[in-house]
Amino acid sequence: MGYVRPAPWRRAAVVAALMLAAFTFNTTENLPVGLLALMADDLRVSLTAVGALVTGYGLTVAVVSLPLAHVTRSVPRRYLLAGLLGLLAVGSWVSALGGVSYGVLLAARVATALAQAVFWSVMGPVAVGLFPPERRGRIIGLLSVGGSLATVAGVPAGTWLGGHTGWRAPFALLGVLALVSLVAIGALLPSSRPQDGHSAYGAAPDRRRFLVVLVVTVLSVTGAFAGFTYVVAFLDEVSGFREDAVSAVLLAFGGAALAGVTVAGLLLDRFPRATLTVPVAAQAVALLGLHVAGHVPAATVVLLMLLGASVATAFMATQSQVLQVAPGRTETALAANSAAYNVGIAAGALLGGVLLPAVGVRGTFLVGGLLTVGALAVLTSPVRRDVRDRVGDEGRASDTDRAGEGTDRAGEGKGRAGMGRYGADAGL
Repeated sequence: MGYVRPAPWRRAAVVAALMLAAFTFNTTENLPVGLLALMADDLRVSLTAVGALVTGYGLTVAVVSLPLAHVTRSVPRRYLLAGLLGLLAVGSWVSALGGVSYGVLLAARVATALAQAVFWSVMGPVAVGLFPPERRGRIIGLLSVGGSLATVAGVPAGTWLGGHTGWRAPFALLGVLALVSLVAIGALLPSSRPQDGHSAYGAAPDRRRFLVVLVVTVLSVTGAFAGFTYVVAFLDEVSGFREDAVSAVLLAFGGAALAGVTVAGLLLDRFPRATLTVPVAAQAVALLGLHVAGHVPAATVVLLMLLGASVATAFMATQSQVLQVAPGRTETALAANSAAYNVGIAAGALLGGVLLPAVGVRGTFLVGGLLTVGALAVLTSPVRRDVRDRVGDEGRASDTDRAGEGTDRAGEGKGRAGMGRYGADAGL
């Protein structure tokens, strides 16, 4: 049976539910940062141990995104998303139980991270598949707004609530939000096959361009977090901000990120290349500018806002690019990009920490800026026409092979899926 697009109000409701789910996942991932001291005191563990709840979460997403996307590639998205959101709700409520031990909390975090790894790989194709192909970028922009709101509103609100009611209350509330998303998606999302619809495969498969996007993601995110991981120390030691002013500066950073994805999301469909190139270039300017002018408080605020707008927008644009150029199934390609993003976060924090004693906190922003310049060079490097043609021919040939071998397009589950080579679906 062919795919039937649901009524407009149902499509809008599903997108809203996915935005809420993205907000809930992102808030859950980063909430321990705002509740660090409260959780450490109550659980009787070190601040480092609580910090590991965030670091371990991100590393789990990085490691399992690609294999889990392959394992779940044939599960109808309605049931898969309902299961993922159910796992998020249960994990949140387990975290909120009175007297929960650190070990149980860590297990709940790992389970939630597994759910998030799959969620990011399927959310985009599900949402854009509900609308005409020419609206792909705008839908990705809306989903990114949901995720960005976690930084601007979710974590600050959860930190405030935890400070007044105890750290468990925010996790209980996040479980309720996950349940709301689950009910909406379970009731309104059609039960179509994952391979049905235009969003299951790249609109213009290009293996080389896909690999370029992955490299840009790793380099730019590593560069951003090489410096930003130590931004609080930077604001204190270099810019001279008082402790009570740091939160306001970081709120400005988050607000700029939200504004960036909101504006750029409207332009993704019209200017797909520019909406990636411009934020990567802006990120390089922001990081290098902070190294040069970070001792000037006003310049620091402006440059951090530019950094916030560029980092969030660049990742949104890479997601949109992946939906265009994925050489195989889009959910596998998106999983690869999500893994690249989380690898970049971990690598950036590690690189900044290693270099910190040698170059100081100011130097980490210089290193981050140079890495971002490298990402920009990769992104803007010219491609010979014969290479483009060969890549296009390979993409078309692979599509023919998939059809001839009875792949997921034909619904028989053979070909690449049967070979167990999940990397092949993402062009790896």
